[in-house]
Order: sequence, then structure tokens, then C-alpha cells
Amino acid sequence: MKNSLKEIVAGLEAKEARKASVQEQPAAPVNGNGRRSFFKKAALGGVALGGFMFSSIEDTIAHTTSQVNRASSPSELKITDMRVAVIGKGFRRPIIRIDTNQGIYGLGEVRDGADERYALFLKSRILGLNPCNVEMLFKIIKQFGHHGRQGGGVCAVEMALWDLCGKAYGVPAWQLLGGRYRDKVRLYADTPNAASPQLFAEVMKKRTEDQGFTWLKMDLGIHLVEKEPGNIVNSKIWEGRGQYDTRDYMNYGSTLHPFTQVQVTEKGLEELGRYVEAVRNTVGYEIPLAADHFGHFDINNSIRFGRAMEKFRLAWLEDMVPWFYTEQWRTVSDALETPTCTGEDIYLLNGFKALIDARAVDIVHPDLGTSGGLLETKKIGDYAEENGVAMAMHMAGSPVCFMANVHCAAATQNFLALEHHDVDVPWWEGLVKMVGKAPMITKGFANVPLDAPGLGIELNDDEMKKYLHPNSKGYFEPTPEWNEKRAHDRIWS
Repeated sequence: MKNSLKEIVAGLEAKEARKASVQEQPAAPVNGNGRRSFFKKAALGGVALGGFMFSSIEDTIAHTTSQVNRASSPSELKITDMRVAVIGKGFRRPIIRIDTNQGIYGLGEVRDGADERYALFLKSRILGLNPCNVEMLFKIIKQFGHHGRQGGGVCAVEMALWDLCGKAYGVPAWQLLGGRYRDKVRLYADTPNAASPQLFAEVMKKRTEDQGFTWLKMDLGIHLVEKEPGNIVNSKIWEGRGQYDTRDYMNYGSTLHPFTQVQVTEKGLEELGRYVEAVRNTVGYEIPLAADHFGHFDINNSIRFGRAMEKFRLAWLEDMVPWFYTEQWRTVSDALETPTCTGEDIYLLNGFKALIDARAVDIVHPDLGTSGGLLETKKIGDYAEENGVAMAMHMAGSPVCFMANVHCAAATQNFLALEHHDVDVPWWEGLVKMVGKAPMITKGFANVPLDAPGLGIELNDDEMKKYLHPNSKGYFEPTPEWNEKRAHDRIWS
């Protein structure tokens, strides 16, 4: 016998000492190879056994335990820190990193345009807990989320937990959600405003012929035609309004659609039709073409608009009225042949149930950065599927949020297409490095990571630092001010 049991015990004691040493320095994440070391070393416990089938039990134990890093036991993982780096030029995209006592970390993203403090507030609620208990931790923090960007913190933490859990067990996030239905995720390319129908058509042609997209979406609304006299009723009072400026409660951006009394004239509808016709004449009818960002007008104008566009067979009309007006959505959906779609600002499955139960929309459209994260969004898709409703996914974040969406889309059967909002941003994809062999995107489809744990990405630190938001407070700086919990959070007596 080459090794005695006494030597084996001595070796195990030495490894326990190394484990204690690692736990004394919890804040510093290990390098890229180290993050994958658990996956590689764990394989020795199974694959390598074949070569020792005829060895003594002492030799087999000695070999299979010699390479195990006992400071990488998933059951003993604990959250030790949460830090943030905010990227973006104009539009904020906060990336969070949750660190552990074993060197591995998880990445998540607070929804685009939201405040990183939505996530940092949750740090004190999860410190010291095991990140692999994802559902339990989600139930602890979900009360602090809400609709719109206010759900961003909870969702960022949930993404990071799945990333951590996948790395700890050496499997992709989609596997933890129950497996995958597809190896490639179809993307739809978002295309914002263009100055003319011809320019819109040219951009769309590039989307299909050069970039390979098989699904398109265009911003099609009153903003395209409002400057021409006779196209819009009651528009002058809202001049300089800012659709996204909600600081002034009485401005256009804060006024719900039924209360603006903005209307579209027949002349305005004809002009909008020319935009769609130019795109259809360029890309044809094989390509699904969705529409969004119509403006704030009521359901009467929504129906008039929808009927005027019926001949172009649009894939969906998105967010015609606010999502919480279930009966109005049902009225619009019943009046039109074109599918209706909403949901990017809805938090949790409970928020979607009224729309789905009433069959008020044809397609639910959650944004994983608001809807509750990976598992909750899969639950939304599953519930919609049971009721004959399809699911597309809204996404305007960085590659971190994008890859979280890819895993969720792979694991959800009734999925249609995922938004890619930064098609024309040259540096966007380079913010991360893919851990597996496949590239992030190939000709209009995202590749589902099959050979990489967690979300399947690592940050490209050098590139991230180039695109920090002007108001960013450094790059993953310490956040001790968020360590202390000061409230009794229970919401029942």
C-alpha cells in the first residue's frame, strides 16, 4: 500500500486548515480559473474513479480527495459582500457583484435606468446566508421590490444568486431552472426613431441582411409625425414634455394615457402607415415586425391605430395603454386582429395573473430586471402557457442581464423572442467574456451556454472601466455602509 490511512487523515487535516485560511479572507474574489476550479476539481471525484477500479480503497480515497478544495463546499457557502459598478453613457446600468467566503462570486444587474441603491439596500438582508438557497433568499427580499424600475434591486440579487449557485455546483443556470428547451435563443432587434420612412427601411434592411436578425421591432408613434400640422390633436400643450421625465407630476411623462386627450388624425395615421409600409416593402412579410412607443393616447385611438395597421400584419402592438388597465387591454385585444403585448413594468407573477386570467393580451412581455428574476419569469411564462398565452422578453440592459435572460428563455417553452436593445453599440458585447466555447450571439440568435457554469460570463474589467457612468462611485468599491440591518421587516403580525 503506497499510502496509509494515517497519511490520508493528515492530508485531510491540512486541507481543513487551508479552508480556514480562505475563510479569513472572504472579500477578494479569485481569478477566472479559480472561479471554475470547483467544476474541474469536482470532476476528479467521478471521471477519475474509473482508473482506480482495481485499486485498494485506501489508494482510491487518497487520490479522489487529494484534489478536492474543501473551501468550495456549496453547503458551506456564505455571502460576505455586495459591491456595484455603474456603467452607461446617459442610461444607468448598475452591475452588482455578490462575494462569498469561498472566493466565487455572482453577477447581477439592476434594471436599466434604475438606482443601484435598490440592490444595495438588500445587502444587510442577505449577508451571512447561503446564496444557493435562492428561493428562500428571494422570499426574504421580494417585499422590497415593486413594479417598474423599483423591482430592479430584487431582480439583480436574484440573478447574482443563480450565477453563484451555478458556479458552486458547476452547472449552467438553465439547468438549475429545470433544463432547456433550446440551444439558441431568437432575438428581436429594437430599432428606435428614424427621420424618415426611407431611413427606417434602410436600418431595417441592415438588421436582416447584415446582422442576421429574423425578428424586428420599430418605435412607431406620434413622435414620428407630430411636427407636421394636422396630424395630432391637442399636442401643443404638451410641447417640451419629455415622455420619460416624471419629476413634474403634471407633465406628459407623468400623465396616464386616458388623461391626455391626445388624438391621432386620419392624416397622422396615413403618415404612420407610410413608415410601416416602407419597412415591409424592404424586409418583406417573412420577418415578424413588432411595434412600440406609440405615445400617451387612450384606448379609442389605440383601436383606431391598430385597425389602420392591420394590413401590415404586425407581430404585436406593445404597451398601447398602461398595463394595469386590464379591462381596457381586453377591449383593445378583442377589437383587433393584431396581437397585443404588455408587461415590461410588471413585478412578479401575481402582477401578470389578472391580464392572463382575463385573456386581456395575446403576449406577455416581462423584463427580467423587473419581473422577479430568472425563476419568477419562468413561472410567469409557465402560467401564461397554461392559459394559451405566449411570452416574449423585454431587455435593455448590459450583457449581464442579457445572459440572465438567455438562460431563462432557454428554460421556458412558450418563449417567442428576446429583445436586443444595443445592436448598434460597438462596445456593448465586449463588456464581458464568455466562459464557454460559443460566442454570445451568432447572426440574430443568442447561444445558450452549454459548457459554462452559472450565467456563463466573466466581466472584462478593462472594458467595463472605460464605460463607467459619469456619476459612478468607482469600480466595485467597498460598501460597508450597507452592512447593517436597522428594521424589523416582517409584513404580518
